[in-house]
Amino acid sequence: MIKKVLAARLHELGKPLQIDQVDVAAAGPGEVTIDLAFAGVNPMDRYVATGLVGAGNRLPRTIGGEGSGYLDGKPVLVNGEGLGVTRDGTFASAVTCPREAVIEAGEGTDLRELAAMGVAGLTAWNVVTQSAQVTERDRVLVLGAGGGVGIPIVSVASSTGAKVWGQVGTPAKAAAVTGVGASNVLVCDAAGLAEAATSLEPTVVIDALGGQFTGAALSVMAAGGRLVSYGASAGAEVSINLPRFYRSGQRIVGYGGGRLSTEQRRAGLVQALAALADGRLRVRVDRVLPLSEVNQAFALLVARSVSGKLLLDVRS
Repeated sequence: MIKKVLAARLHELGKPLQIDQVDVAAAGPGEVTIDLAFAGVNPMDRYVATGLVGAGNRLPRTIGGEGSGYLDGKPVLVNGEGLGVTRDGTFASAVTCPREAVIEAGEGTDLRELAAMGVAGLTAWNVVTQSAQVTERDRVLVLGAGGGVGIPIVSVASSTGAKVWGQVGTPAKAAAVTGVGASNVLVCDAAGLAEAATSLEPTVVIDALGGQFTGAALSVMAAGGRLVSYGASAGAEVSINLPRFYRSGQRIVGYGGGRLSTEQRRAGLVQALAALADGRLRVRVDRVLPLSEVNQAFALLVARSVSGKLLLDVRS
């Protein structure tokens, strides 16, 4: 029997997604069909919808790169393996995907939190524990700390015993950042960052913003410090004082989740889910919208009016 579901479909690059009734592909060799409950909404999904990523792939296509739901009655996370980019994704109430895209979670796992783990949770875990290698001796400055990835980054860094400060653009996001372990929150723009962060003299900067923020952060980062860049939402072009940078022995490390192999992604997710279960990693779901409001969800991302993770209830 063919399963029919509602899905948010990309028909034309740069145009709003459409809600269509579609057939769920039958599972082939090495594939499974997941009954989805929630899907995470990420900047990457917007890049796909506008053609910045995967522009040459088939249309129409259901987009969405992560979600949570059930396989054989057990809670699972779904992420990766081309979901939403080279094949139909998670902005639907069911998806057929490679078995490698599925990670089983413990009974009782909150499906909303689980839907945020494929991108935000995995990025936070890898950036803090692998790229930055944060320890209890560090002083950490998290730029863009009020975002869907920034909040879990603050939580993981704080769990190490490090001193953690977060930077946000508006006061409304400050409470969410202190709520997951930051000892101080800087409400400032790039022009005010250096003055606000001078007293911290961070040994680690975790940067989701780029643009003028990167140079300002490097100007106050301690000698021998390391900056981990995983985003450029404030601008792709960066200007730094190069002599100060090399004379201070500072390092810049890039993190891109899209470069992870299947084995690396799955190993990181297993560790991140364990950290979620024991409280070392925390996610904050800002709001859950029905599938029919997927285009409004994109507008919220553009306006940066979300403090935490934005989800779609793909069953509604």
